[in-house]
Amino acid sequence: MLVAAAVCPCPPLLVPEVAAGAAPELEAARAACTNALGVLAAARPDLLVVLGPTEQSGRGPHPEGTLGSFRAFGVELDVRLGSGKGDDDTAPAESEPRLPPSLAVAGWLLERTAWSGAPIEGLGVAESLAAERCVEVGRRIAARAERVALLVMGDASACRTLKAPGYLDERAAPFDAEAARALGTADVAALKAFDVELADDLKASGRAPWQVLAGAAEEARLEGALLYEDAPYGVGYVVATWS
Repeated sequence: MLVAAAVCPCPPLLVPEVAAGAAPELEAARAACTNALGVLAAARPDLLVVLGPTEQSGRGPHPEGTLGSFRAFGVELDVRLGSGKGDDDTAPAESEPRLPPSLAVAGWLLERTAWSGAPIEGLGVAESLAAERCVEVGRRIAARAERVALLVMGDASACRTLKAPGYLDERAAPFDAEAARALGTADVAALKAFDVELADDLKASGRAPWQVLAGAAEEARLEGALLYEDAPYGVGYVVATWS
């Protein structure tokens, strides 16, 4: 059964080495993510499942220790999902299994907070996955252990400003406000009801992982807390906890 969840954004810019001179602009988001992972640790789960959006389906499961890298962003920085340190300057072998970028950011967060709790498994969730499928995946995850925790990576809309990756869309701000409300109050029904087509139009990568969370939380009685909400660079970022 699901006993706790943390929702965090997944931009590589969250990693200071990637953000470089812009790193201070996301310090508040990093601090909120650190606090959210503290809630997961306090729940003492038997299993931590890390969810992150991917472009393709069938990405995962990724076992603990899988490599993630930020070399594609011009930074010679590698991480591991929950165990091992990716601080070797040697480029990893091409044949080594890799984390999608969203889970690499999760791996960085877990290393940053020195996670030492439950075993970890990563799962990529296709951004195009139908809502019903997402909910079913969540149900299966919740049934895997007596005490399951989720680290749910994903962004809200990418259309909040003219310079945003998806340009300005007037529907983005209301969508993000509802996402923050639903995630901050653990509103399972509202998350299930998110419009898949609208989320796709607004380039909201978090929609599918959030709906997996909704499926996992159906039988749980959790309370939500909103720790952070902002739209730097025109992209909606939300940090929330369920416990």
